[in-house]
Amino acid sequence: MVVFFLFSSLLETCSKSSIDIKNGFISESQYTYALNKQAKYQCKLGYITADGETSGSITCRKNGWSAQPTCIKSCDMPVFENARAKNNVTWFKLNDTLDYECHDGYESNTGSTTGSIVCGDNGWSDLPVCYERECELPKIDVHLLPDPKKEQYKVGEVLKFSCKLGFTRVGPNSVQCYHFGLSPDLPTCKEQVQSCGPPPELLNGNVKEKTKEEYRHSEVVEYYCNPRFLLKGPNKIQCVDGAWTTLPVCIVYIEEESTCGDIPELEHGYSELSSPPYYYGDSVEFNCSESFTMIGHRSITCIHGVWTQLPQCVATDQLKKCKSPNSIVIVENLTSKKEFDHNSTMRYRCRGKGERLHAVCINGRWDPEVTCSMAQIKLCPPPPQIPNSRNMTTTLNYRDGEKVSLLCQENYLIKEGEEITCQDGRWQSIPHCVEKIPCSQPPQIEHGTINSSRSSQESYAHGTKLSYTCEYGFWLSEENEITCYMGKWSSPPQCEGLPCKSPPEISHGVVAHTSDSYQYGEEVTYKCSEGFGIDGPPIAKCLGEKWSHPPSCINSTGKCGPPPPIDNGDTTSFPLSVYAPDSSVEYKCQDLYQLEGNKRITCRNGQWSDPPKCLHACVISPEVMEKYNITLRWKAKEKLYSRTGEPVEFVCRSGYHLSSNSHPLRTTCQDGKLEYPTCVKRRH
Repeated sequence: MVVFFLFSSLLETCSKSSIDIKNGFISESQYTYALNKQAKYQCKLGYITADGETSGSITCRKNGWSAQPTCIKSCDMPVFENARAKNNVTWFKLNDTLDYECHDGYESNTGSTTGSIVCGDNGWSDLPVCYERECELPKIDVHLLPDPKKEQYKVGEVLKFSCKLGFTRVGPNSVQCYHFGLSPDLPTCKEQVQSCGPPPELLNGNVKEKTKEEYRHSEVVEYYCNPRFLLKGPNKIQCVDGAWTTLPVCIVYIEEESTCGDIPELEHGYSELSSPPYYYGDSVEFNCSESFTMIGHRSITCIHGVWTQLPQCVATDQLKKCKSPNSIVIVENLTSKKEFDHNSTMRYRCRGKGERLHAVCINGRWDPEVTCSMAQIKLCPPPPQIPNSRNMTTTLNYRDGEKVSLLCQENYLIKEGEEITCQDGRWQSIPHCVEKIPCSQPPQIEHGTINSSRSSQESYAHGTKLSYTCEYGFWLSEENEITCYMGKWSSPPQCEGLPCKSPPEISHGVVAHTSDSYQYGEEVTYKCSEGFGIDGPPIAKCLGEKWSHPPSCINSTGKCGPPPPIDNGDTTSFPLSVYAPDSSVEYKCQDLYQLEGNKRITCRNGQWSDPPKCLHACVISPEVMEKYNITLRWKAKEKLYSRTGEPVEFVCRSGYHLSSNSHPLRTTCQDGKLEYPTCVKRRH
């Protein structure tokens, strides 16, 4: 046993902690590996080995691990929309390029029929999407004037509308052609339009200004969300012929880490009392000092760690008036009015056009800016209603740089960003709402189980989170949750064995070599004092904060050592180093060997009784039978095994007879030996 220990102590090992796999992990629970043993490793979700596999192995060598595993970023073949790949590769490495081409009658948003995307750290650089090349103009109101007027419009093209003199537009003044058609819905023209009552209440939000009992057609109301809520959809609604356009939505804002600093100071004004920290959506209201008038919004809001723009406090006696612009016709019998006071409203229409507009005088400037030439300011049409998105239709135009945050329907997920941006009179970066893909069964982990009462279900909805619990003596190596994302589970954690303290002590024996702590799976070897023998295997194993049962050292006086070995056989139980008097063990032979003697031996006065023997079987081969010109009488096999004591009967081959001095044709196997009969040729 001492020899065994010396050999094991010289064995070189590799440690799990001596290798760090970027974007991967050793997928086995043991900590140490013997020389020439392999360790399996696995790449995290979205990463692969250099061979394109999700896992690999490394080997423990004399100088350490055989190689440094690498897990490189990978991209699967993307889902094409009206397009196809130009090659048959199924997976791609970081910086690999995939070329694609559009189906007939489709083109990319740049007008090209081909394109390429690159595999990056965050996946593909873009989606391989091709769009129908044109939108068709449907049947429109007879009083509606489209500009330009065509039967078809290119993707991205903007179509503007106005009404004939004497009619008022109900709906947007422009729409845009997208791959899913013209959006939003086209306007109509009416001779009489209705006013609206007070604006509707917004869940988790409110109107910015004081509300009125009645709002005229085309008047606008702006909303904000309460603290810790994020606004989705247009932040303004408009009265359109007696009905308000769709309300925005206020959803819970998750990322609360970004806070705003101190409240900025307002010249000639002061803020209401409040105390930090200021999270997303927190607002602070201001007031102006006496004899000063506020210009702008009364409150500022913390958005992504930055305060929105401060209002101004202007001396009331210094407020500027607004001049009546040229090229307009002022309605409501105020045609002779040349100047307007601060905060007064002007209703007007452009010369030669029947559409009625309005603007408010704010300290010498009109809001919105009064212009009859749309070429001066490039406004985007109202945002599109993207397929499978929440209803967020509006009739308002947007200025260059303004953004709208979108929200998909319940079972859909937004792709390519949540915001669309107004740029050069068109909406850019149009996202998609794709259907959420469920996940199949979650991955199993060694020494761990999933905390779920629904473990038998076949699928899990997108966004489902599951957690793991480790067996006793194991701990989770990382966050214990996994998440289902579009049909794939995130990488599961690993249950790693807890280390053990000192191994248990035994009477009359010691641990050959000791340490301060032992990793899970590590073994120690015991040896006994002189005159004592090991009872049981000489090792104990760390099983996670506890040890396996250690051996014991027993007095070897009058006792027997290990049972004697026999050829072609072994004991039926694991041999011990010491056996008490009257102990017995049993032997068995290997296959085809015949046991001779008593199969059980007994320890008496420190000696074992005589062990049995395992007698050889006889092998009868075709070559031997050909030599003696004989064949088996009852069996036609090419090779026969016969146990000791079993009879075997032969016959002479055709044309041969038994020799006069031959052994009999019937013989018996004796410990691997047979006396073969001899046949000779017949004489004619």
